[in-house]
Amino acid sequence: MTMRDIATPTRTKEILKKYGFSFKKSLGQNFLIDLNILGKIVDAAELTKEKGVIEIGPGIGALTEQLSRRAGKVVAIEIDQRLLPILADTLSSYPHTEVVHGDVLEMDLHTLIRDRFNDQEKISVVANLPYYVTSAILMKLLEERLPLENIVVMIQKEVAERIASGPGGKEYGALSVLAQFYAEAEVVTIVPHSVFIPQPNVDSAVLRLRIRNKPAVDVDSEEIFYRVVKASFAQRRKTLSNNLLNNLFGKERKEEMLQIFAKAGIDSARRGETLSLEEFARLSNRISQIFG
Repeated sequence: MTMRDIATPTRTKEILKKYGFSFKKSLGQNFLIDLNILGKIVDAAELTKEKGVIEIGPGIGALTEQLSRRAGKVVAIEIDQRLLPILADTLSSYPHTEVVHGDVLEMDLHTLIRDRFNDQEKISVVANLPYYVTSAILMKLLEERLPLENIVVMIQKEVAERIASGPGGKEYGALSVLAQFYAEAEVVTIVPHSVFIPQPNVDSAVLRLRIRNKPAVDVDSEEIFYRVVKASFAQRRKTLSNNLLNNLFGKERKEEMLQIFAKAGIDSARRGETLSLEEFARLSNRISQIFG
């Protein structure tokens, strides 16, 4: 450890006091003060000087500086304008690190990658994500088919476990299916709530999504696949037939829908949580022949 490390309670408090920074609850700001956890996050991203990294929500730069020591280029996206002068100070020793002000959900990330990562052979996204936008950000990163190697995020523990879970369990849901369609999901480590300032109410986990070269299953239409998956989990306690009738087909098309289930070899009385990726693909491919 050196005095330059931001992620210690003493240094973090000094920086916050120096700038008179107050946390905004609406932005879900919780700053990490544990170098051991930061090391596990950076290791999970598999960075080298030949690789680049996009960080979402750098805060005061605790994770950013660790990424900057390992990667050849870092672009950190920060929504809170009040943090920009702090980051200019804390990251001043890293000329290959750039801070961009903006909302990642509204940014054109393909253009950002094209314009700012010319010399890096692979790019990953690393982030300590606010709980309230976790799903929206992850789905944007996955559905836009960005040229990424890994997505490593610290998120709420229950959400991380849900994304990494397989069929049959109560955690398995639409986010599990859609994330695993694009990536191999793994919970790297559990993070206690005590290692943050301020402390959140729940524990977190570090999740790694290793992006697949191609999706896990072949689908005729990714849009129909998304719609089928999301409709299948609309009400978890309902059967597939009820969920798809209410959220995709319309009740007047019940017979047509039941024929599709029969052709796909899937019992319509099952629940969404019991279907594998392969079964969702089979069902959506049958449905896309009608809706496509």
